[in-house]
Formats: sequence, structure tokens, C-alpha cells
Amino acid sequence: MKYDVVVIGGGPAGMMAAGRAAERGLNVLLLEKNEGLGKKLLITGGGRCNVTNAEMDDRTLLAKFKDSDKFLFSAFSQHSVAETLEFFHSHDMPTKIEAEKRVFPVSDSAKSVWEVMIRYLKEGKVTIRSNAEVIGFVQTQPGCIDAVKLKNKGSGSDNKNSEIIHARSFILATGGKSHPETGSTGDGFMWLEKIGHTIAEPKVSLVPIEVADDWVKKLSGFSLPNAKITLFQNGVKQSDGRGDSSNRAGHRNAVKKGKVLFTHFGLSGPAVLNMSSEVGELLKYGEVVISLDLLPQHDYSTLNTALQKLFAMESNKMFKNAIGSLIPAPLAPVVIEKSGIDPDTFCHSVTREERLTLVKVLKDIHIRPTRLLGADKAIITSGGVALTEIDWRTMRSRLIENLHIVGDLLDINRPSGGYSLQLCWTTGYVAGNSASK
Repeated sequence: MKYDVVVIGGGPAGMMAAGRAAERGLNVLLLEKNEGLGKKLLITGGGRCNVTNAEMDDRTLLAKFKDSDKFLFSAFSQHSVAETLEFFHSHDMPTKIEAEKRVFPVSDSAKSVWEVMIRYLKEGKVTIRSNAEVIGFVQTQPGCIDAVKLKNKGSGSDNKNSEIIHARSFILATGGKSHPETGSTGDGFMWLEKIGHTIAEPKVSLVPIEVADDWVKKLSGFSLPNAKITLFQNGVKQSDGRGDSSNRAGHRNAVKKGKVLFTHFGLSGPAVLNMSSEVGELLKYGEVVISLDLLPQHDYSTLNTALQKLFAMESNKMFKNAIGSLIPAPLAPVVIEKSGIDPDTFCHSVTREERLTLVKVLKDIHIRPTRLLGADKAIITSGGVALTEIDWRTMRSRLIENLHIVGDLLDINRPSGGYSLQLCWTTGYVAGNSASK
């Protein structure tokens, strides 16, 4: 049987592409090498699934994709955030907006998103084959794909008589290399390189950071909803493109505000994940320091004034009992120790010098990162197909006339906050909408 469209990979981009192609009346086959679809989708956002980011202005939204924005306008003009929200709402999945415009299902469960996509595929009568591992393309002439070849099952199989599946169009949605246990092992990159595509070496991106400081690990499970982190190397603030070029200074993504999560190995959370690539790059050239600002809503002067008022109001309380009204209780022992103030000192006895030292601690706690965790912990990988080799009006390869490439296979950097899934919904929709035309 020859299908109109074969989609390879049952993640979010692949499911959206297959569903949209079927919605247009095409005969669609979706191939997934796992036992079921959407294995990675079900673990995104800690199982809550950050569906998209509720930034409705495309220019503002696409600016988050760094230098890729000029490529993305054409695709996002066809299907952007508004269309994504309308899609899920029309499929009876209400959403809510949280900090930094992150959109989640009201259920707080990624399974709600998964169920919508499964229903979408069923509505379109998409043929789904799980445990179907593609091992490569079949070409009889340059510039076109005739079929895909499946891996033979069973031990000792040599794949000489592999099943061949023909189609008019193919959509490749095999993902990058993050969380390889979910099936994202980078196979698609190898196939694309073999047929002539340029592939930027995939690297882990949006990945938690291991640190040397034991006090951080002792706070495992605690999070700061609104902290500020800044990178330093050799005493140089890595924020604005100025500094010592010998240590590769000038990382523009080196100041972040947002949620910081303390873990048994170090740091995670959106603010940390969005800075992880810069940390990894700087670690190649020497020691890196993360400065943690616990109270970014205050500058040094206003924080000093707030402490003066606090100590006056709680003058007969011990320092250790008063500080908890300013910062979360789990952090109090750390701040007390780093301030050098005797915890049993009464507030009225804290000296000016001690108070100014405390201000410095609250605004600038140093944490020493040692390494990024591996691909198994990464939210996404950066790298992939060169963007100049894609027709962004259709997501079609400029080298292979009947191949569309979507999702994490594309060389696009993006932050945490719903941007990765929106890229999948957009590119999947556009590919499904244009395949077999």
C-alpha cells in the first residue's frame, strides 16, 4: 500500500503533523518505535506539560528564539500561539496561564495534552504503528524519497529483508537527543546527513547544573519562585558583551530572573535551565560563579532600609527568629551562616557593619557550578538541520522535494517556558498542512 503521507516519530510535532494531514483527507501512517506515542510529552514540565507561552505578539515571541526568528515568521504566521490555544480549547482541554506567561492544562497533567492528540489522530483515522523502528530512507533517484525501511524484529535479524513502506510525502519528526530513554537517540540526524543535509552537532540545552556547594544540595526540593542569577568568570560579569575576551566573555544570556529549584545534585528550574548553555560554554575556560540574588525586588539601598525597619520592629527578637520574615525558612540557616552574625544576637544589637554584610549576602550568594548533567536530563538539545536548508512556508527540505522536517530536528535555540512545544505544534501543523500537495 502506498500512503499519501508517512510521519516518522510520534512525539508532539509528529502527532500534530499526522493529525493535520489526515484532517485534510490524506491517507496517513504514523510510525513510532516505542510501544506508544508521546512518551516524552508525558514527562514534560515535570508531568504537568507547559503547552505553550501565552505571548500573542509573534515578533515578541520569536525574539526568544534568538537568531532563528527571521526563519520562523513564515511558519508562525500560519499557526502560532492563538491557534494552538484554540486547538486545545476546541478539544475540551481548558488551560491556565502561570508565571512568565507559561500555559498549562487546568488539570496540571501532561496526560490531558496527550489525550487530545490521541483523539485528534483517531478523528482523522490516522493509521498508527508502534514498535515500528525506521532504520533509513529508500531512494532510487536524488532529490526524492521513495520509501522508508523498518528494522526487522527478533534476535539475530540482519535487516536484509526489511519491510519497505512507500508514500508520496514523508514528515520526519524523530526529535533531538534529549531524554534518549524516550526514543530520542538522534537517528534522524544520521539519515539527514546521509542524504546531504548539513547538521550542526547536537548539544545538551536547557539542562540542570551540578554544583560543588553542599548547602545547595541540602535544600533539595526547595524552590525560589522569583530569584535572580548572574554569571561571573574571573570576576567579570558575563552579561552584556563586554569584558575579558580571553575567557570568552560576553554571553548575553547570563542574567536571568525566575524560578530556581534546589536539587540533590545542584540547581534546576526555568531560570537555571535558560542559562545552562552559557554555563556549559564558560566552564570550558575555567571556574564559573553563579551569583544568586534572593531578593531581586530590592536594590542594595532599599534592602538596607527594609532590614533597618525589620530590626526596629523586631528589636527584642533574636536575629535567627526575625530573618524568617524576610526570606523563606529553609534559607535562613544558610543566610545566617554566611552573614557571620551570631544567630542568638538580638536585633537591636546587630551592628551597621553586620547589617551591610547581610545585605551583601542576600543579594550575592556565590554558587560554584561544576558541570551540566547529560542528555538524559536535558529538556532539549540544540543543534540540528541548518535552517537555510528548509522552506519555512511548508517545512519542506530544500534538498529533498517530498521530505518535511519538524520539531527538535531543527537547529533552533529556545528558552524554557513553552517555546519548545510551540515550535513542535507550529512546524508539525505547517508540515501536515503542506505534505503531499
